[in-house]
Amino acid sequence: MQRLILLVAALTVLPSLMATQRPVNRAFATRSETIAPNAMACTSHPLATQAALEVLKAGGSAVDAAIAANACLGLMEPTGSGIGGDLFAIVWDPATKKLHGLNGSGRSPYGLTMEEFKKRGLKNVPSYGPLPVTVPGAVDGWFALHGKFGRVSMATNLAPAIAYARDGFPLSEVIAEGWARNVAVLSKWPNVTNLWAPGGHAPRKAEMFRNPQLAGSLERIAAGGRDAYYRGDIARVISAFMHEQGGFLGERDFAEHKSEWVDPVSTNYRGYDVWELPPNGQGLSVLQTLNILEGFDLKAMGFGSLAYTHTFIEAKKLAFEDRARLFADPEFSKTPIAELNSKDYAAKRRALIKPERAANRYDPGIPALRTSDTVYLCVADERGMMVSFIQSNYRGMGSGMVPPGLGFGLHNRGEAFDLTPGRPNSYAPHKRPFHTIIPAFVTQGGEPVMAFGVMGGDMQPQGHVQVLVNWIDFGMNLQEAGDAPRIYHTGSSDPDGAVMNDGGTVNLEAGFPSETVRDLLKFGHKPGSAGIPSFGGYQAVMWDRTNRVWIGASESRKDGMAAGY
Repeated sequence: MQRLILLVAALTVLPSLMATQRPVNRAFATRSETIAPNAMACTSHPLATQAALEVLKAGGSAVDAAIAANACLGLMEPTGSGIGGDLFAIVWDPATKKLHGLNGSGRSPYGLTMEEFKKRGLKNVPSYGPLPVTVPGAVDGWFALHGKFGRVSMATNLAPAIAYARDGFPLSEVIAEGWARNVAVLSKWPNVTNLWAPGGHAPRKAEMFRNPQLAGSLERIAAGGRDAYYRGDIARVISAFMHEQGGFLGERDFAEHKSEWVDPVSTNYRGYDVWELPPNGQGLSVLQTLNILEGFDLKAMGFGSLAYTHTFIEAKKLAFEDRARLFADPEFSKTPIAELNSKDYAAKRRALIKPERAANRYDPGIPALRTSDTVYLCVADERGMMVSFIQSNYRGMGSGMVPPGLGFGLHNRGEAFDLTPGRPNSYAPHKRPFHTIIPAFVTQGGEPVMAFGVMGGDMQPQGHVQVLVNWIDFGMNLQEAGDAPRIYHTGSSDPDGAVMNDGGTVNLEAGFPSETVRDLLKFGHKPGSAGIPSFGGYQAVMWDRTNRVWIGASESRKDGMAAGY
């Protein structure tokens, strides 16, 4: 009898023990958040995350660690980043309790004019080749950030990437797949296969890859500073190569490049201040979408419901109409940020949404003014500094322009220029194009809460909004908010990529209820099919003020990792 009582007691305890496991009955896969007491780094590659932690433990700041991680990603994930691209960042400085924004985007060549595009009969800037290449701003961005917030030398920050470039690293699964696709697209351009497909094929999962050319470039940058890139041999090699390929980027373009410190802009969404960078980026569209959605009871609608999905899509459409016509380099066109970001303007736009009918088209809200792959990372250090950092080549490995001997390719960010004359984003020499990469930050009561971002072209603002709604309205934790299935609305008949005459296409990631998919058709939405990369990639780090610990997340769509100590 005693044995029977013990057996019954054990069976009674077993369910309670099993209940401590993560629930497996969700519509989407997720995992636990990463929690650490001192510091946190979240990147899209585990080795880059470890490099960030190494620099933090060596006394570096969150900015130092972000630079170290980004340098590694340029080597390990050239399908999304590299020193031939641009960067943007938002930094929380605990000493001053202020946010600092950095616009590290480059400008178009002085020697390339609108007439050149007309002469070639082009209606859009090409995706590949020499014409879409603008000045790469990433390296200058590193030094601008380091000059203000760095605590260790740039040689220390770049050492992990240099070592991996010389000694090699094994390819991870998602990156290997993207690597092969990019090489196949770009292989007709000089030096592409020699650099990224040694031995005649792109490196496969778990194969070691070495890039001694990039190691040499990083060593020159570590020793000579930003001028080694913009006024030295690197600039000369790039300029000579670009002219050989029929391009226009020259030494003057490099010599005159500089990053710009900017004030982030914000809106309050249900008690949280959400921060983005102003144009030429698209972050303002996040704030506009949140302002519109604030007037709806999304929590009552429920995640994945027809009502929520429809409402989100329509709010996104409204924000993107303004984005298409009004966002541009502020040195050439003044975007009316205050008006676009106002609650009154959001209320007027919100009133246009029909509860059970998809709109084929919305006009921009201020018509009187009408005239790809990425890496995101975030780091927090022991002193409380937080960095929201994003960097990109635009389309995967970029333009296909690979200067000889340097170990990296050049981005194609100039593709985003509009070749229709008279618009804010119309092409002009020495102008920054409309930009898709956007870091984000959240504060509350003047204190830092979260640095986060989502990769992937025009998916980025849509992803920012969905992550915030998942976390604030639907009560998901930091990891769940990124792993939850996403909505990706695409489609346009306009050259600048956003103005829709047919309502666009709705792509739903696996995990949405079948009823939602079916009933969206009844509302007039058009279903589409977007591949997994289209839904982006997410990292986030949060400060838990109650327990005084860092919480990190890195979503399962990428190869990444959140880790701390």
